Amino acid sequence: MQRTIDWDNGEIVIVDQCSLPHTHRILRLRTVEELVAAIQRLAVRGAPALGAAGALGTALAARLPDATEESVRAAADRLARARPTAVNLSWGVRQALAVLPDGADAVLARARNLLDADERVNRLASGHAAEEVLRRCPRRPLGLLTHCNSGRLATVAWGTALGVVWHLAEAEAVGEVLVDETRPLLQGARLTAWELAEAGIAYRVLPDGAAATAMAQGMVDCVLVGADRIAANGDVVNKVGTYGLALAAAAHEVPFLVVAPTSTVDTSLPDGTAIEIEQRSPEEVTRFAGEPVAPEGAAAFNPAFDLTPARLVTAVITEHGVRTPAPSC
Repeated sequence: MQRTIDWDNGEIVIVDQCSLPHTHRILRLRTVEELVAAIQRLAVRGAPALGAAGALGTALAARLPDATEESVRAAADRLARARPTAVNLSWGVRQALAVLPDGADAVLARARNLLDADERVNRLASGHAAEEVLRRCPRRPLGLLTHCNSGRLATVAWGTALGVVWHLAEAEAVGEVLVDETRPLLQGARLTAWELAEAGIAYRVLPDGAAATAMAQGMVDCVLVGADRIAANGDVVNKVGTYGLALAAAAHEVPFLVVAPTSTVDTSLPDGTAIEIEQRSPEEVTRFAGEPVAPEGAAAFNPAFDLTPARLVTAVITEHGVRTPAPSC
């Protein structure tokens, strides 16, 4: 399986997620500035992939001919601040900086080890989650609903919540995956649908606003989402629209499972209220494909993420298993 982000001959290699699904483009990033720009325009995105980007970017800075400890730490700080909400980005930076006193080769080795670990950890987490889905949802085949993109494009190679679908498909338990389009940048319609089509798994794209209706009509056995940060109490920050899904799932008694590696769990925060929610450009809402869809000068509220309270989360599942189990539906 091709990695979404990797290291090759002194460069960071990523799949450009802004070009999908129409063009599968590979970018080679040679500077920290190029990596920061790629992160901010979402050419690389997804919490685990951002963790890898943070570590690899730190390695890139450490390997510059004129690198000093001060310059590497300054570059690492710019990386960590590129997107403030997802904890994995700063986590990856910290992991790499921890071995900076041992030299640039040690930093690169640590970063590459994180890449290897990411696929292994997410396979474990999604495997545990697949078992939880099968335990909670007896109907076969299953109707599953996802939001945003939590597959291999959001990680190094496998996926978190969408990784659950790969396990369930291997067990021939998947009937159909309903894919929220995920406004305003359509990560579901562009990226998740592309991954499911590539895997040959039946899916349908639906407007974000249709998810509750799909649940009401009995089309959804389980909601599967990833996370960008999870507080110690189980509050979950994920792509905006996740909170509404959790409310609808609770109203219709549909299990709502969050799948993420433990690197996404921020135990320094007792709950999610202190998590900074990234606000993105109004033009992402007021324009579509470069064309205006709102009156000139229209204001917009465009948070990239929202906070889902722990009380609405059926279970948070990591590589260590189910963290917050709730009674079966």
